[in-house]
Amino acid sequence: MTENSQQPQPAPTTELPTQYAPAEVEGKLYERWVERGYFEADAKSEKPPYTVVIPPPNVTGSLHLGHAFEHTLIDALTRRKRMQGYETLWQPGMDHAGIATQNVVERELAKEGKSRHDLGREAFVERVWQWKAESGGQISGQMRRLGDAVAWSRERFTMDEGLSQAVQTIFKRLYDDELIYRAERIINWCPRCLTAISDIEVEYQDDDGELVSMKYGDGDDTIVVATTRAETMLGDTAVAVHPEDERYKHLIGKQVKLPLTDRSIPVVADEHVDPEFGTGAVKVTPAHDPNDFEIGQRHDLPAIAVMDEHAVITAHGPFQGLDRLEARSAIVAALRAEGRIVAEKRPYVHSVGHCSRCKTTIEPRLSMQWWVKVGPLAKAAGDAVRDGKVNIHPQEMEKRYFDWVDNLHDWCISRQLWWGHRIPVWYGPNGEVVCVGPDEEAPAGEGWTQDNDVLDTWFSSGLWPFSTLGWPERTESLAKFYPNSVLVTGYDILFFWVARMMMFGLYAMDGTPPFHTIALHGMVRDQNGKKMSKSFGNVVNPLDWMDKYGSDALRFTLARGANPGVDVPIGEDWVQGSRNFANKIWNATRFALMNGATVEGPLPDASRMSSTDRWILSRLNSVVAEVDAYYEDYQFAKLSDALFHFAWDEVFDWYVELSKTTFQAGGEAAEVSKRVLGEVLDVTLRLLHPVVPFVTETLWTTLTGGESVVIAEWPADSGFRDADAEREIETVQSVITEVRRFRADQGLQPGQRVPARLTLAGSPLAAHEAAVRQLLRLQPEGDAFQATATLPVAGVEVALDLSGVIDFAAERKRLAKDLAAAEKEKAQANAKLGNEAFLAKAPDNVVDKIRGRLTKADEDITRIQSQLEKLPQA
Repeated sequence: MTENSQQPQPAPTTELPTQYAPAEVEGKLYERWVERGYFEADAKSEKPPYTVVIPPPNVTGSLHLGHAFEHTLIDALTRRKRMQGYETLWQPGMDHAGIATQNVVERELAKEGKSRHDLGREAFVERVWQWKAESGGQISGQMRRLGDAVAWSRERFTMDEGLSQAVQTIFKRLYDDELIYRAERIINWCPRCLTAISDIEVEYQDDDGELVSMKYGDGDDTIVVATTRAETMLGDTAVAVHPEDERYKHLIGKQVKLPLTDRSIPVVADEHVDPEFGTGAVKVTPAHDPNDFEIGQRHDLPAIAVMDEHAVITAHGPFQGLDRLEARSAIVAALRAEGRIVAEKRPYVHSVGHCSRCKTTIEPRLSMQWWVKVGPLAKAAGDAVRDGKVNIHPQEMEKRYFDWVDNLHDWCISRQLWWGHRIPVWYGPNGEVVCVGPDEEAPAGEGWTQDNDVLDTWFSSGLWPFSTLGWPERTESLAKFYPNSVLVTGYDILFFWVARMMMFGLYAMDGTPPFHTIALHGMVRDQNGKKMSKSFGNVVNPLDWMDKYGSDALRFTLARGANPGVDVPIGEDWVQGSRNFANKIWNATRFALMNGATVEGPLPDASRMSSTDRWILSRLNSVVAEVDAYYEDYQFAKLSDALFHFAWDEVFDWYVELSKTTFQAGGEAAEVSKRVLGEVLDVTLRLLHPVVPFVTETLWTTLTGGESVVIAEWPADSGFRDADAEREIETVQSVITEVRRFRADQGLQPGQRVPARLTLAGSPLAAHEAAVRQLLRLQPEGDAFQATATLPVAGVEVALDLSGVIDFAAERKRLAKDLAAAEKEKAQANAKLGNEAFLAKAPDNVVDKIRGRLTKADEDITRIQSQLEKLPQA
């Protein structure tokens, strides 16, 4: 533990209202923190750096529970490190979100009866910038509501001037190193957004479709293939079979007639084909399927595109001009008319990719695009983890990372959009291709045009850990704060964003990875563990819960559920429970202040302390060490739970209650306990601050008079332990708990007083008799005392006189009636469970319910018999 370096003075208790009202304090506190510059980071500082980047939210976005969860974890880490004396940078910013933002502005234009083509490229891009200035970035204000301690003066945007220069620089370097190239390949294509999209922008869902089996060829040369996309058969250029499949060996190398066309196509042998699946023969459409494209490359097959960018059929014949779904039905009907349909299965449920922005079914499409050659970059990204330069936490996630980077395909980085970083390549009138760096002049003259495409959003966000620090310039911030200390992000984007940052960071920063540790967390789910989705009706707006219960309550609930790499269920009842915890902290601190708790002066020597004082200080130091260990292991749930139980159970429910008689008695013992209570609250509030910053700020500054807990010193374990005191108080707790349980069993009201004799000779309880009697509502025994119940607990005997409190005969009668009912319930349950005919017919859930009734009956019988044994004879 540490003494308060600011020599605080205790504030008057009137500074704390009777109730905590989060809405009245949170906004004001946050603005005060920002105004005082607590969250800013100085590149010239000699303090050790601690750097975390915010996973940049989309400029179109608003705070959802996933953001609130992730931001709470990052904020807790950075607040603690700031208190530990690190020069802490939590880097904020937003992503320009190419497709999402362009779609938003296009929808706005549509309301005016216009399209982007009516404006033209330059005017449309200007309109998007205008939208960003007026409506974009509302999430920044919501982050303030949550308490994000980010360095706002350093806020960046992936399309700002500095980051645009970084994008152009790395594109040029990769291009010159022959790691960026242009080629025709299969990509994910959205016929609505009219652009290639990345794998992460494809959402897969089970759709009702159809599986059609159809005959190609005639006579002995007939072969049956199956497909869910019959319209693509117009672009088939082969049928593939496994080379060892005896059924088709006679066909390999032959030509078969492709129905509905005037073409014949070859039968090729390829080991990609699974002979056990379906008929063991597959149609090959290289221009419209990624696996077929690979087969086509291996066998030098032509790739015939039969759809345009709108997914409209372009092949000559009766299907030309039809939408793909219209063509599907028409082609199946035409094949049926020719007797080519062997089987049709409807509905056929299968996984289908949809554009995450507009929900349109994506179309695999052969297209000329720009690509990153990821082989050497991915190898470096894998080696950095294998060599220990980067740690993945939890470690079991390493396998998923290696499975991805070790098998990474080249990355399509071009998008057919207008909003984004335009590809810095110019084409000349005679076929020239020139890539232009940020300090180079674009080619001028007639016939020179710039590539129309923009870069994938992940290209610029992949530079985030160093571009935000001024790269490619060698800035002071880059030297101080790169590499990042840790990346906190969801396991769902391990493959997309994280892998790209690893590849680009190692490439651009001379082999230095972008972060030391990747700490992966799970997804937020509803209280039943179900994925949150608008279609399920279980999506929660975190702002609603913050309005209702306060930001601290939401944060504490999220942190308390955060086990590394595991999904987090959350329900409103849990947030309400966390609000109750905040209120408990408030009320307990208020009580302590009213009773003279202080942080003035050094802690008294242990020899002047009671065993209760020594116990709580010993426990306090253990909790400091425990919380530190959990933070270093990113165990947010465990550290939050440890703090919850220490604060609520040990400090508020035990130490404060055990100390009340000391406070009432006054004298030196009371003064010592007031200083101990002040110390315990001071340290506990500092330990809680990173997770619940607002309530702890108000309480800590009131208790200590310090400037702000944000810049207070993080508690250190002083090493003080007192095992004897801990054992002694555990004994006190055992006695009080057991007597309370007995009182409840006998139906006594919590405040009802009972005469009692405590046999404490030679027991450590002797020093605690006044507190024990007060907590248990036990009166002195008196002259007429008769022990009607005796409880031996932990070497201590507690005798109670219940004669004037309980009608024993009536109580025995009541318990006997309850016992008979429990025994009857047990007999009925046993009878049913012993009936083989019943068990054979009854559903599992009914049988389980009866087993539960039997267990409950057994528990009730044991409990009631114990109560009867403890009652004196009438």
